Amino acid sequence: MSHLSDLYRQNLATLTDLYQLTMAQGYWKLGRGDQEAAFHLFFRNHPFHGGYTIAAGLDYVLDYVQDFHFTAEDLEYLSTLEGHDGTALFDPGFIEYLAGMRLAVDLDAVPEGTVVFPHEPLVRVTGPILHCQILESALLNIINFQTLVATKAARICGATGGEPVVEFGLRRAQGIDGALAASRAAFIGGCSATSNVLAGRLFGIPVRGTHAHSWVMSFDDELSAFEAYASASPNNCVFLVDTYDTLDGVQHAIQVGQRLKQAGHKLIGIRLDSGDLAYLSIEARKLLDEAGLRDVAIMATNDLDEGIIESLKRQGATISVWGVGTKLVTAYDQPALGGVYKLGAVRNSGGAWEPKLKLSEQAIKTSTPGILQVRRFHRDGEAMADMIYSETLGVADPATIVDPLDPTRRRTMTESHRWEDLLVPVVHGGKIVYDRPSLTAIRNRTSQQLTMFHATIRRLLNPHHYPVGLERGLHEMKTALTLQARGHEVVS
Repeated sequence: MSHLSDLYRQNLATLTDLYQLTMAQGYWKLGRGDQEAAFHLFFRNHPFHGGYTIAAGLDYVLDYVQDFHFTAEDLEYLSTLEGHDGTALFDPGFIEYLAGMRLAVDLDAVPEGTVVFPHEPLVRVTGPILHCQILESALLNIINFQTLVATKAARICGATGGEPVVEFGLRRAQGIDGALAASRAAFIGGCSATSNVLAGRLFGIPVRGTHAHSWVMSFDDELSAFEAYASASPNNCVFLVDTYDTLDGVQHAIQVGQRLKQAGHKLIGIRLDSGDLAYLSIEARKLLDEAGLRDVAIMATNDLDEGIIESLKRQGATISVWGVGTKLVTAYDQPALGGVYKLGAVRNSGGAWEPKLKLSEQAIKTSTPGILQVRRFHRDGEAMADMIYSETLGVADPATIVDPLDPTRRRTMTESHRWEDLLVPVVHGGKIVYDRPSLTAIRNRTSQQLTMFHATIRRLLNPHHYPVGLERGLHEMKTALTLQARGHEVVS
């Protein structure tokens, strides 16, 4: 795997929103910069109307935290910023503080490739409140996007029924960094390869590719184009057959494929990029099989996503490799995850943790107070329910889960349920303490994690609702704090 510095070649401390720095200055001026606080990064709804989400992006976060510091150039720039009265926005003393600042935070996080659910913290950040605050924007930027694309990839790979998916999104991705992060996240989600050579070099992802219509168009006829390509790259022949007439193109590919076979090489596959992919793949398969080329794969591209793939499978399409680009790397039908970063607790002057709650008229936007952890209960290898609890309160016996949006819905876990806590230590005092897995290991974790959840939770349309709730004591604390925040409002 590659470090952020290998991608961007510069320090990224100023990859933040301005208000993070103005709040940081406020804490510094008030002498509160070292007050200990706990923040949680989470999302409120599954993307794509799905039933699960795949956590991704942690490795980038670790690099960001490890390398975090303000350079002389950063500080020189910050010193030029002005407030509305034309004077310096940042106090020279604060600039001097940033010059010597080294992160002293602890991070606990869900390992990449873990199946996660709304309201569950993906990352918990504890430490000096100034340090925790200043990390918010970058952590959200990293986790939101990669989690979104990894989830999209998992949905697409699930729709193929195990047939390989190649990520082809470089040309449509949101810039260079978007393309690289998307290639990485797509591999975590289950894609087998990418067309992005830089992503292959940086992350060790297998690279795959065919040729474009322009190759065929540059020759006098299609057969000559295929023959020339086979001569130039006899070990990488996947012919794009729809430049003029698809089934004629298949016949031309067959002719060249048989010559390759006689020469000791192999036609790997053909690619369909337009037209009725179900019909054309069925007819192409017949032609290939009749010609004795049963092992030649049929690849399909053309703005595919999980819904189209499921439809093609239902129609009996004989596609065995899927190239997915635009709708994967841009998360076409939902371009943002909507993750948030909320304060859960601060240490008071007596040294005790004081829970903090953000109130809202919308129940889903009322934050959960405490130092949060997620406990997953399972039985016989199947995940049964997740409990969000506060480490300051612990878990009552028996362990009872309360639905945060409907407190009358409760589930009590028995001794027959085994459990694991999902957040694990990854950074202590600003230093990485996590044994970082390979990208392949993360991809394998995604696959293994998905097998723990019932097929109804993984289905694309109207998935089953997996039970996630608050530990009973945490629910009661949140209710009490909510009532307290509402003052004298009558609750009926």
